[in-house]
Amino acid sequence: MPDPVIVTAAITGAIHTPTMSDALPVTPEQIVDAAVGAAEAGAAIVHLHARNPENGAPDQSAEAFEPILGAIKARSDVVINITTGGAPTMSVAERVLPAQHWQPELASLNMGSMNFGLFGMLGRFPDLKHQWEADYLGNRDIIFRNTFQDIGFVLDTLRDSGTRFEFECYDTAHLYNLAHFRDAGKVEGPLLIQTVFGLLGGIGAHPDDVAHMKRTADRLFGDDYVWSVLGAGRHQMPLAAMSAAQEGNVRVGLEDSLWLEKGVMAPSSAAQVARAKEIVEGVGRRLATPDEARARLALKGGDKTAF
Repeated sequence: MPDPVIVTAAITGAIHTPTMSDALPVTPEQIVDAAVGAAEAGAAIVHLHARNPENGAPDQSAEAFEPILGAIKARSDVVINITTGGAPTMSVAERVLPAQHWQPELASLNMGSMNFGLFGMLGRFPDLKHQWEADYLGNRDIIFRNTFQDIGFVLDTLRDSGTRFEFECYDTAHLYNLAHFRDAGKVEGPLLIQTVFGLLGGIGAHPDDVAHMKRTADRLFGDDYVWSVLGAGRHQMPLAAMSAAQEGNVRVGLEDSLWLEKGVMAPSSAAQVARAKEIVEGVGRRLATPDEARARLALKGGDKTAF
């Protein structure tokens, strides 16, 4: 029997902006409710960013996460994953601060530098509410910096906290970068590898792209990794189905896609988790509980965080 499917729900992120969807949570209360709702729908892990509640801009201060983390923990046993990606315009020192301070069970870690193209969204959302949205989305000069030095800095900063990682790999080279750090003794399995498809600047979302990433990860990491798939935008559910059918795991949520299906915007991350559950059960599998995810990923437990 295949392992149950670990569903990660990415609640708000730093890509989509408030004008794009009224469902996108911005305030701490909205983020907490969205995370708990996703957990109740079946997510074993919630991946968290914070935002400025006044204008919805990404906020990577440790203080911004304070009203979010404890409130989720009080209402759910879901695994909490704090981003170290933040926004691509931030320095790595800014991006690691919340995970350094709060020492979660999981933190995301981007495994390579890349061009980051969000400007295609401007044509779909011409009437933006805030100037920062236009400046951010229209920037064609973004390089999401994740050098070997940056990655090593995050690993060293969180080394003694017991926090493990969701390794976000946007292209084949990022898998090789992860193998480098594994071979150097900086990380150890089981590795949660989140393969990311369909974001401009990274690998595409064609089934051949998914197969290529999976073959490469299998060759590099054997049975010492847990494979998960993130499809950006309209690719979210088709790629979730591909992963579920191949004994993989899935990530959904409004950070990665605002859509539930073609022409239908998602009312919440919980609705996307519910749709993922239908897909998973449709191929004869079931969703993992938070404790099953903890066991499979060798996490330290929610009682050992700093919140």
